[in-house]
Amino acid sequence: MKVPADPSVQAVTQPIPPGTVRRARRRRPTGEPPPLPHHVQTSGVGWLIAALVLVALTIVVFAGGLRGVAVDVTVTDDAAVSWLGGLHAPGLVGIWRGLAALSSWWALLGLVWGLVLALVVLRRFRHLIVWVIVASLVQVIGAVLAAVAHRPRPFGVEIPTDWGGWAMPSLQVTLLAAGLVAILYTLVPEGRWRNNGKWLVTGLVALAGLSRIALGADAPTDVLVGVALGVTFPLVAFRWFASNEIFPITYRQGSSAHLDVSGPRGTAVRRGLEEQLGLLVEEVKPFGLAGSAGSTPLRITVKGDPPTYLFGKLYARSHLRADRWYKLGRELLYGRLEDEKPFNTVRRLVQQEDYALSLMGRAGLPSPTPFGFVELTPEREYLLVTEFFDGAVELGEAEVDEQVIDDGLGIIRRLWDAGLAHRDVKPANLLVRDGRMMLIDVAFVQARPSPWRQAVDLANMMLCLALRSAPEQVYQRALRQFSVTEITEGFAAARGLALPSQLRHMLRAQGRDLHAEFVRLLPAPPQPVSVQRWSARRVGLLALVLLLVVFVGGLLANNVSNAMALETPLGIDNLACTDLEPLWLQAQAVPSASQVPCIRDLPVGWTLANMAVNDGRSVLTLNHDRAGDAALVVRLTASCDPSGAVEGPSQTTGVRHYQRIESRTGQFIATWYDQFPGGCVTSRLHLTTDPNGEFAGQAPQVLGFTTRAALREALSQRSDGRLQLDPGETP
Repeated sequence: MKVPADPSVQAVTQPIPPGTVRRARRRRPTGEPPPLPHHVQTSGVGWLIAALVLVALTIVVFAGGLRGVAVDVTVTDDAAVSWLGGLHAPGLVGIWRGLAALSSWWALLGLVWGLVLALVVLRRFRHLIVWVIVASLVQVIGAVLAAVAHRPRPFGVEIPTDWGGWAMPSLQVTLLAAGLVAILYTLVPEGRWRNNGKWLVTGLVALAGLSRIALGADAPTDVLVGVALGVTFPLVAFRWFASNEIFPITYRQGSSAHLDVSGPRGTAVRRGLEEQLGLLVEEVKPFGLAGSAGSTPLRITVKGDPPTYLFGKLYARSHLRADRWYKLGRELLYGRLEDEKPFNTVRRLVQQEDYALSLMGRAGLPSPTPFGFVELTPEREYLLVTEFFDGAVELGEAEVDEQVIDDGLGIIRRLWDAGLAHRDVKPANLLVRDGRMMLIDVAFVQARPSPWRQAVDLANMMLCLALRSAPEQVYQRALRQFSVTEITEGFAAARGLALPSQLRHMLRAQGRDLHAEFVRLLPAPPQPVSVQRWSARRVGLLALVLLLVVFVGGLLANNVSNAMALETPLGIDNLACTDLEPLWLQAQAVPSASQVPCIRDLPVGWTLANMAVNDGRSVLTLNHDRAGDAALVVRLTASCDPSGAVEGPSQTTGVRHYQRIESRTGQFIATWYDQFPGGCVTSRLHLTTDPNGEFAGQAPQVLGFTTRAALREALSQRSDGRLQLDPGETP
C-alpha cells in the first residue's frame, strides 16, 4: 500500500552550527570521482609486467642451455661486449673499472648495511623489515633464475674485473638497483627530491651496467634482466607494504600521523564539506597537533555571520594501520585488553566515533556535538566534523578549583550511569572553558564496559585533576560521588599500561608519585589488579613474532657474511664431463688453465653439494653420507704449491699428480695436487668418521678432466663457429 508524501513533514537533516551559511547538499552521481580520488601508480605495474616478461623469456630461451635461440642472443650480446670493450682512449679502462666499483661486493655490502643502520636510527622499522626481506628475496630469485638459465660469461673477451657465478641475471647490478631504489623509498621524501633521485639512480645503475659490459663481466641482456628484477621488487614491495600515504617519509617536526591539508587534500576537504554537509568553508588549518597522534586535528572556519569554528578529525589508512600495530603491540605485551580488537576499515573507525559522540550527547555528557562526517576517498580518508570549543584550554594548563574537580568526577559518574567507558582519560582530552570541564576525543568509547574499565577511568580522572590541585582535595570531593570501595578499586586497576602515555609523562615531569599519594589516603592499600591477559591467541602471536625475528636474523646474518660474494654458487647437483655450460664457466674463471676438472663418476654415497665459480677460481664441494659434509673439496686455480707432497702416477695425459697424507688423531686428511700447463687442481679429503681412510680410495675415481681445446671445439660447433672461448681466436 502506497502512502502519499506529506509535504508538511520536513526531512530530517544533520544539525549544523547556528549562524552558518547553508548550501544545499549535492549527491555525487554514479561514476563521478570522490573529492580526493585515489590514483593507482601505474609505473610499478609496468615494471612488474616487464620483469615477468623478461623472466619468462629468459627461461624459455636459456633453460635448454646454449642451443637454438640462446646461441643467437649470445652472439648478439658478445658482439656488443666486444665492440664496447674494443673502444680505446687514454685511461678508459681505468674509468670502466672505477664505475664497475659501484657494483662491487664491498660497495653493495656497505649499501645494504648502511641502509639497515639508517632505518634503525630513524626508527622506520616497517621499512626495515620490507628492505631486509626484499634484499634477501632478490638474491634468492636471482640465484634461482641463474641456475635455470645456466649462462656463462661473455665469450672471446678478457674480464679484468670481479665476477662470480652465472651471468644471467647480473646479480651485482640487480642488488645495486634494488639498494638504490630502496634508498629512494625509505629515506627520500616523495615529491621533487624523489623525482630527481630517480634520475640519479637511473644514471648510476646505467653507468655501472655499462662498465661491466665494457669489461666483459656481463652481457647487455644480463644487465637488462638484472635491472628489471632490482627495480621491480623494491618498487612493488614498498608501494604495497609501506606506501608513502600510510608511512610517509618526512623529516619535519611533528608526528607522522599528521597529514598535509594543503594542495589537493585541502581542496578536497572544502569540496567535501560543501557537497556532503552543505557548509561553505573559509579556512582549514591544523590545530592541537601536540595532543593528537591518532588523527589529524583541524580547525575549520565556516562562513556565517559571524564566521563559525568547527573541529575536524581527518582519518586515513595510516591512522588505521597505526591503530592495528599499537593494539598488536599491547596484545603481545599484556594480552588483549577489554575490547581492543582493531578496526577493519577507516569508515568503521569514523562511524564508531560519530556514534560515540551521539551516545555521549544522549547521556548528557559535556562532549562536542557531532555534525556528521565527510568521505574524501572511499575506504581511505574521512573527515569527522564536530563542535569546536573555542576558548577552551587543556586541563594541564587550566586553573583547577572545586567546580572543575566536581565536573570531572561528575563526568565519570555519568559515564558509569550510562554504561559507558571513555578508555582514554588524560589531560589532552579534558578541556576547561569558563570554569567548566568538557570531555573530548571519544573515538574509543565502549558501551557496557567491564568493571575494570570503569575503575580505570575513575582513577585516571583523579590523577589528572591532582596534577593541577592536591590529591587530598580531589579525594575528599570524590567521596561525595563515589564510595571508598569504588575509589580503592580504581587505584588497584590503574597501573602501568592502564595509564595513558601523556598522563604517565606528566606525572614523571612533576617528580611526584600521585598514585602513591592517593593510596596513602585510602583506609587500606588496594590489592593490585593484574593487567596481564593470557590466551592461546597471545601465545601463538608471540611464537609467530619469535619465528619472524629468527628468520630476519638469519637473513641479516646471511647478508653480513657476504656469502654471495665469496661463494657465488651455481646451484647445480652434478658436473659431468659432458655438461658444457659449467665447464665453459670454469674455463673463463681461470683463462690460463689447459684442463678443467669435472666429475667422472660418483660412487655410492657421494653427492655434489655445491659448486662455486668466480674470477680466478672454481670450487667443488662433495658430501658423503657416512664420511660427512664437505668430505672432499676440489679447487681449480692458476697455480698451487705441492711442497711436501709425493709425486705419483697420473691417470690423465699432461697432468702431474702429487699426494700428501696428514696424520691426526681421529681424522684422515689427504691432499692431491694435479698440475698442468696454466693451472692446478687441489683436492682435499677430510674424513672425521673414517680415521683409517677407507673412503680415500674412492676419491680418485670422482675427479676427471676436460681439455680446454675440447671445450673450445665444442663451443665452436655449438655456435657454428660464431663464438670463441678465448680472446684472439679466429672463427
